[in-house]
Amino acid sequence: MTPPLGFLGLGLMGLPMAVRLAEAGHDLVVWNRTPARAEPAVAAGARLAATPAEVLGQADTVLVMLADEAAVDAVLGRDTPAFPRLVAGRTIVHTGTGAAAWSAGLEADLRAAGGRYVEAPVSGSRTPAEEGTLVAMLAGDPADVARVRPVLAPLCARTVVCGPVPSALRMKFVVNTVLITLVSGLAEAWRLAAAHGLDPQLFAEVLDAGPMASAVSRTKLGKLLAGDFSAQAAIDDVLKNCRLVRDSAREAGAATPLMDACLQLFATAADLGLGAEDMIAVVREQAEVEPRWSGRPGRQ
Repeated sequence: MTPPLGFLGLGLMGLPMAVRLAEAGHDLVVWNRTPARAEPAVAAGARLAATPAEVLGQADTVLVMLADEAAVDAVLGRDTPAFPRLVAGRTIVHTGTGAAAWSAGLEADLRAAGGRYVEAPVSGSRTPAEEGTLVAMLAGDPADVARVRPVLAPLCARTVVCGPVPSALRMKFVVNTVLITLVSGLAEAWRLAAAHGLDPQLFAEVLDAGPMASAVSRTKLGKLLAGDFSAQAAIDDVLKNCRLVRDSAREAGAATPLMDACLQLFATAADLGLGAEDMIAVVREQAEVEPRWSGRPGRQ
């Protein structure tokens, strides 16, 4: 009998990913810190575990989509006596975003404990997760990556093998640089159009008709036109990613002036209480700070 597939973390991204895996027919066992969040996954056929240890005890491949490195370490019992027992013989697939050095250290610890590790950060937000059109960047031992790749098929339009850990996360940082600067520029253009009294619908029409249109610009313009700031990718998460990109760039000796400005922008938005809103809500933060923007250091 094929062992169940495990999933730890049912937040903004994890929940629709788990639902798709269950709907694809996987024998899926899931855990979330707030059990009520699991209801859509259970309705799709998943089984809810009471603890992460229960998931790790049943599944030999476990996908993890948690808020940060500390949360991943905690659910795996890393740096505790239970860690080897929990992960030995398991393949841990980290689908979130974390620091490259942390990920490399996690791989080393898992292998020392008899486990396996695949780095699999995904590019996309809540809607692509719901639609199964994420792009996964994979890194790890080639045999482990080959085993995990078919598991991700219900979630992804494409999976791309990037090499050894932490090359997938470094690729994610590069891709996020494009995403974050693009959305920040779109928000700034929206504010400029408003300052000139231009018709926002016409602005959206012109942008959408030209070569700069993309799935991201269309989605974010739709949210701006509707005044909908519900999170697909929340400002707090984007701020975390800004910092990861900055730290990765400093490690490589690369200059990132645009991302430095975006870090300031999203830090200020979080300070203003917009952290749970969608990243395009920086347009609201720009409206707040325009009179005092020059020279403001932000929270970095």
